[in-house]
Amino acid sequence: MTTDFKKQVQESLRTFIAQKGSQNKAANSLAGVSSALLSQIMNDNWDNISEAMWRNIASQIGASAKTWSFVETTDYKLITKLLTDAQENANVFAMTGDAGSGKSKSFDLYIQDHKNAYLLSCAEYWNRKEFLVQLLTAMGVDYTGYTVAEMMNEIVKKLKSSENPLIILDEADKLPDTVLYFFITLYNRLEDHCGIILCATDHLSKRIQKGIKLNRKGYKEINSRIGRKFIELRGVNATDVAQICMANGVEETKAIKQIFNECDGDLRRVKRSIHAYKNRKVNEQD
Repeated sequence: MTTDFKKQVQESLRTFIAQKGSQNKAANSLAGVSSALLSQIMNDNWDNISEAMWRNIASQIGASAKTWSFVETTDYKLITKLLTDAQENANVFAMTGDAGSGKSKSFDLYIQDHKNAYLLSCAEYWNRKEFLVQLLTAMGVDYTGYTVAEMMNEIVKKLKSSENPLIILDEADKLPDTVLYFFITLYNRLEDHCGIILCATDHLSKRIQKGIKLNRKGYKEINSRIGRKFIELRGVNATDVAQICMANGVEETKAIKQIFNECDGDLRRVKRSIHAYKNRKVNEQD
């Protein structure tokens, strides 16, 4: 592991600590990492830090030795606009977009640059307690020994005392109903104090509409609190793909057109196609 990579992790960590508000909060939001360890990294005391720990921290804060030039796509600009509105005005929005549309990367970049913005990447196995644990961890709050009710009260208290807080629930369609109902609780207790973003594939909007038709508990309330509207992301377009290609070393018009035609609106496929194209070029030169 190179010194340059460790310096990159250190700089990313410096930004991460600033975003969290303190070194202790940063440590509380990282798995398997203590405040003392962060002090060692920030003070250049690296001799006793294993490569596994460097990789652990790097993966959690988004630092990478691999170079990839990010481009502000059409959807990135729309997402950022909605996040900014939600955070500055305590608004609530729901958005839907296909897999590979760049939602999660847009969220990651936003929270890196904005204090009191908390991102949860939801999972199917989460129960009510795990949801609150994940939110408290993102907030850098020690929840040891708390009951579910005490965790919720702590979250509300912390967010009400924060300036322009924002909660982003990515992949919210993965949450079971019992956890999704927490959205109603958070909205009711934090209305006009905290912005909330629900984001998922269109499976969530279809699920909400079906739940309303079947008169399922909570679904009308959820729909009302998001303004009875899901904002649809537009998807990657030809201009987006061309800009991404050129920013990452692909300038041939024919190649750019082929990459767009084959990507099916998925930015992950764009990235793989660019990698494959550059590998072919290297092999042709050998």
